[in-house]
Amino acid sequence: MNPSLLFVASALFLWGVGEGMFFNFVPIYLRNQFVLSEPQIGFVLGLFGLSMAITHIPSGHIADRLGRRPLLITAWVLGLLSSLTMGLALHLPLFLVGLFGYGLTAFVSSPLSSYMTAGRGEWSVGTALSLTTAAFNLGMVIGPVSGGWIGEHLGMRMSFLIAAGIFVFSTVFIILIKPQPIDQHDPQAPPVGLFSNQKFIGFLFVAAFAVFAMYIAQPLTPNFLAGVRNLSLSETGWIFTAGGLGNALIALAMSRVNPRIGFPVSQGMVALFALAVWKGSSLPIFALGYFLMGGFRAARPLMLAQARELVHDSQMGLTYGTMETISAIIFIVTPPIAGFLFKLDPAIVYPIGIALIAISIVVSLIFSPRKTIHA
Repeated sequence: MNPSLLFVASALFLWGVGEGMFFNFVPIYLRNQFVLSEPQIGFVLGLFGLSMAITHIPSGHIADRLGRRPLLITAWVLGLLSSLTMGLALHLPLFLVGLFGYGLTAFVSSPLSSYMTAGRGEWSVGTALSLTTAAFNLGMVIGPVSGGWIGEHLGMRMSFLIAAGIFVFSTVFIILIKPQPIDQHDPQAPPVGLFSNQKFIGFLFVAAFAVFAMYIAQPLTPNFLAGVRNLSLSETGWIFTAGGLGNALIALAMSRVNPRIGFPVSQGMVALFALAVWKGSSLPIFALGYFLMGGFRAARPLMLAQARELVHDSQMGLTYGTMETISAIIFIVTPPIAGFLFKLDPAIVYPIGIALIAISIVVSLIFSPRKTIHA
């Protein structure tokens, strides 16, 4: 195994621990600390999605042209500074600076995926990408329960500050990775332009609808659990920990599955998450729902693996950046919709999400790429 991939996995594990301590609690923190309503929180989360969306395609293109390692290091340092800013913020404007700065670190996704794909050796693309998902989410198993306890006993601001300390060690690991050669294409026989590639464009629409269907029920579920189901921060932390465990284990399980089959299966798991939160009435059922929500994280490498089979090596970063941008646009649009639905009826988003996922599964089975992909 490439030693640099071990450094990446270690960095991601520590980042998962740190991010898990605060990220899922942000909607609750916005309500409790800054007294925002659910529609206002949805708007803030939509702007957070915007901060994620604007960087993916440029970073993917830069990774293809200049290399991946500098972008990875930049993202890690920016995330460290942003989490520290959120922890030090006493007023909403400064907190939002840190939050949106943290959103900008999403540009790491495409160079990270490209780095793992290029360094995978004999592994399949899906297996290499699932390693990043699993390593990060193993950290997310530890982070939420720690963050919930810290939030109840020391205040939620302390979770951001401790996370920043953990990010320091994560950044050290990412600095240790080696650079990779830049992929080139034959100038005499260039590949078809990415945005002229009809198979790739068609799959973008399939992926976009799937992400929307899976995500619609997620943004304000922490508020639903806290405000409607009356769970404490510690109880919510245990549920988020179950989610981190599900993210890691389901990603590992799906890493050896043909992506065209695993993709709709992952969507079905997210539908079961929505059902558990909607109809459940106990902590174990909610925890099981969050465990199954791991299908959402597992779906990402399965989507990328299918898209990767449709493009040239030299377009890998731009391809991944485009896929991540589509997902980020969904993250912009969806939270305000979820906030509006929450105001109408806090539970209505769950049956809507289940119905959309059912349609998406059918669409995925019919229109996903049919080229045989070896796991």
